[in-house]
Amino acid sequence: MRGWFLPLAVAFGFIFLYAPIISLVVFSFNESRLVTVWGGFSTRWYGELLRDRQILGSAWISLQVAFASATLATVVGTLGAFVLTRFSSFTGRLLLTGMITAPLVMPEVITGLSLLLLFVSMELTLGWPAGRGLTTIIIAHTTFCSAFVAVIAQSRLRSMDESLEEAARDLGAGPVRVFFDVTLPVIAPALVAGWLLAFTLSLDDLVIASFVSGPGASTLPMVIFSKVRLGVSPDINALATIIIGFVLVAVLIAGWLMRRALRKGG
Repeated sequence: MRGWFLPLAVAFGFIFLYAPIISLVVFSFNESRLVTVWGGFSTRWYGELLRDRQILGSAWISLQVAFASATLATVVGTLGAFVLTRFSSFTGRLLLTGMITAPLVMPEVITGLSLLLLFVSMELTLGWPAGRGLTTIIIAHTTFCSAFVAVIAQSRLRSMDESLEEAARDLGAGPVRVFFDVTLPVIAPALVAGWLLAFTLSLDDLVIASFVSGPGASTLPMVIFSKVRLGVSPDINALATIIIGFVLVAVLIAGWLMRRALRKGG
């Protein structure tokens, strides 16, 4: 039984995960406007997609928001992780720990609603931000992405050999120089991983962006969701196929670089 059960379970798992993706890619080349009826091979919907200004504009907005949010979240998350790992006891440590980890378990609906109320209150009292738009989306995404970066950076800082920092301080380096010359290069791979995770989370977010966005600042997930509510169109399949292609190429390049690094190390 063990001889055939494991291959069967693996095959079923792969089919369950990737059969919908494969069908989406296949129907992106469908000539028919009906996504469930095959009308012949065609690339017409990729051309339609490239002429859709709404899709292209929202994709550019999503990339801007994801890049800015991931960068800010990496800075904020790294600082928070450094404080929690290098300072054993200080007033408010428990509160800071809870505030950093809360976005990980907080429902996105609650996070989005809370940020919306915050932005409305700030606009009434301070006059900033003036309405909801690109700035509020970036701030909101930075808020919840910082928690993920902090967890990754914190785990790397805890596993780091602190004697390297102590040796640098013994040689006369100040705290700032120790961080940039010793600590930062060591934890750099973890920060890159945190940045990529934050970029992906921001690019994929729909719920929070729906609460804090405004006219002229619709992200790609928001536009796709609004289109899908009226029925799935073939150009959405084409868009999803392009995104899958980019992800596949990125994974292949990353795997090739890892294998190359392992060969050099060996």
